Amino acid sequence: MEQKKFEIPEDSPIIQEIILSNRIGAIAVDLAERLDIEPLRALQLFYESKTCGDLHDKSTGLYLYGNRYIADEFMIEISNRQ
Repeated sequence: MEQKKFEIPEDSPIIQEIILSNRIGAIAVDLAERLDIEPLRALQLFYESKTCGDLHDKSTGLYLYGNRYIADEFMIEISNRQ
């Protein structure tokens, strides 16, 4: 009898993308509150940011941090632009 290999759902690239998308949505809501803007605009700003790029780049390790920390990093990024 062949034994099936147990796959951890978090190892699936599809599941990882779903989790990341959910996190980005939560970060956008946090940013919308902080910046007093619509969540969709916050999402757009976040997607265009270096912080979002770093979040997608596993080599940075940013994905290991909490959503509020990542939102803080974004706020620092935009304050440095001004």
